[in-house]
Amino acid sequence: MGKSYKQEKARWESSTLKKSLDRFAERQSSFETSSGIPIERLYGPEDPQVDATYPDTLGFPGEYPFTRGVQPTMYRGRFWTMRQYAGFATAEESNLRYKLLLERGQTGLSVAFDLPTQMGYDADAALARGEVGKVGVSICSLQDMEKLFDGIPLDKVSTSMTINSTAAILLAMYIAVAEKQGVAPAQLRGTIQNDLLKEYIARGTYIFPPQPSMRIITDLFAYCNEQVPKWNAISISGYHIREAGSTAAQEVGFTIANGIAYVEAALRKGLDPDTFASRLSFFFAAHNNLFEEAAKFRAARRLWARVMKERFGAKKPSSLLLRFHTQTAGCTLTAQQPMNNVVRVTLQALSAALGGTQSLHTNSLDEALALPSEQAVTLALRTQQVIAYESGVGDTIDPLAGSYFVESLTDQIEKLAEDYIQKIDEMGGSVEAIERGFQQKEIHDAAYAEQRRIEDEKQIVVGVNRFQDDKENPVPLQRVSGEAEERQVAALKTLRAERNQSEVNAVLAALKTAAGSEVDNLVPLIVQAVKAYATVGEITDTLRDVYGHYRPPTDL
Repeated sequence: MGKSYKQEKARWESSTLKKSLDRFAERQSSFETSSGIPIERLYGPEDPQVDATYPDTLGFPGEYPFTRGVQPTMYRGRFWTMRQYAGFATAEESNLRYKLLLERGQTGLSVAFDLPTQMGYDADAALARGEVGKVGVSICSLQDMEKLFDGIPLDKVSTSMTINSTAAILLAMYIAVAEKQGVAPAQLRGTIQNDLLKEYIARGTYIFPPQPSMRIITDLFAYCNEQVPKWNAISISGYHIREAGSTAAQEVGFTIANGIAYVEAALRKGLDPDTFASRLSFFFAAHNNLFEEAAKFRAARRLWARVMKERFGAKKPSSLLLRFHTQTAGCTLTAQQPMNNVVRVTLQALSAALGGTQSLHTNSLDEALALPSEQAVTLALRTQQVIAYESGVGDTIDPLAGSYFVESLTDQIEKLAEDYIQKIDEMGGSVEAIERGFQQKEIHDAAYAEQRRIEDEKQIVVGVNRFQDDKENPVPLQRVSGEAEERQVAALKTLRAERNQSEVNAVLAALKTAAGSEVDNLVPLIVQAVKAYATVGEITDTLRDVYGHYRPPTDL
């Protein structure tokens, strides 16, 4: 006979919850609806006896298996971090946008880099022409990073950087800027995406082949573990997998499988999971199906906790936590009737809050047409603030728990994701499955099936295949001029003329030697290189000389 829910709740309140409240008080002393109805911290089954499966499938917030949330008080303590993804043109222009967002209530920074920076090319490279500053900010050297965070105290903000192949270089620059501000690396808080496996699966901003990429990733794990302990050394991303056309279950399954591959790579490097797992973070998409999305987040949290506990033997509760950032779905936004995107983004953001996200970016209504305008990005931020402060969604923990529908969806998504993980395991793991094109083909098939449903009007997209409007109301768009590229190229030329070139040559030579070995951690040398004002392109080319450039399978 299991313990009663009342007994289990009393145990949770006297242990896990009390410890949390002793450290962090809730936002208010009490919560109630607009009608004056008190809102309890947590709702659960009213039956005298807890079902035998309850502790294993749901449990309590802040306790294994974390289905109901990673913190004991969730949003009653504080809301999710409101982190709007931004960056365009040059560092100076992006710096102004960051300051604007912080002034308007954003609680964390999120940096978007342009394609040349993501692919390891400087602004003056032939392949960068026409792309500098277009989809994010152009960063070529430490000088640019200094301008990007000018006047922003890095010990006071949490920063997320969406960068992968050149992640170690950009984090090294961030550390160097902090030190120039007098901020020690140990004080820095934030996340670097650093997830190359999903690049091979879905996105394409890879540079090196998978094996050397995994080496650099785990070098960054080890470096952050010792030098930047509050920093999340990876954000294992399902977002781009979903943007490429996957289903919700595929998003969870492929993302967790990638997480398993990263943990295994770290173990081969001699790291203990209880020394690094708590700094792993995840990144998911939020789509339009409100209940499926909320269930997806709950299923992913439970599945990852079980993987870390049962597969890897992690002991610390913090090693079992799936902490995740959410971004609303760019691929659902339409160029037709763009004002409808405000409604889509609101539903998606609500699903993330109902699912227990730790931070959130809300897309802007104009992103199917251009980079977000100041007006559009402000409205996107206000959408989060209205949900947080006016909807009451954060006044109780896991408000959808116990819904027959949501619990069934949670179970089914978890089972489908487990099936994908098993198939990938049978192939030898994520890297091997990627090289065989497994995940890529599954996503291609799912994307094709969805497009067929839209074309056959079995899936309605308002304003696209139903309820069209010939009289479109244009929205003001932001444009990035070609002058930004010219200014960046000129600044780069000046930098190369003024820096100590012999110092740059020496550290790049040392980096090349280390890259050819299997022993040295590359990150300290990358930090030295950026401090000498070596550029992103020069550091990347040095590693490319050793590792080569990845070419995907041609028979997908």
